[in-house]
Amino acid sequence: MKASLLVGYLKKKGYRFYSGVPCSILKEALEEILKDKTIRYLPAVRENAALGVASGAYLTGNKSCILMQNSGLGNIINGLTSFNLIYKIPVLMFITWRGFMGKDAPEHIIMGDRMLSILKEIGIPYKVMTEKHKADINWAMKTMEKKRIPVALIVKKGLIR
Repeated sequence: MKASLLVGYLKKKGYRFYSGVPCSILKEALEEILKDKTIRYLPAVRENAALGVASGAYLTGNKSCILMQNSGLGNIINGLTSFNLIYKIPVLMFITWRGFMGKDAPEHIIMGDRMLSILKEIGIPYKVMTEKHKADINWAMKTMEKKRIPVALIVKKGLIR
């Protein structure tokens, strides 16, 4: 899918605040976000900082997203379980699937193999994104509205161009 279509649809749905730690799989999406002056992107040095500012943005009435690779999932588990899940603070998370099917740098293989089970274990609904990005985003939004918790959309390499 074209990054411009993804970011355009998110903007149409009211997502104008983003934070995250860059990942090459999301490069094109981040470029689209950065060139739109009506969207705010706050870079983070760690994923837990991105989750914190995105959660704060939600508390001020803004729909918010974080962009991260799955290696950063370990950095946000405590924030998700001791803050977002308890206080019902939804954040849309775009998590790249580094190490999918054992193909990537060695440091991504273990998390790539276990990411989905970790998300399930801590109670974060997730969906692996497809070319039907509108349906995936709509599912995420409905899930967040109903449960008022963070939701993850998992992005495989090559999906966003």
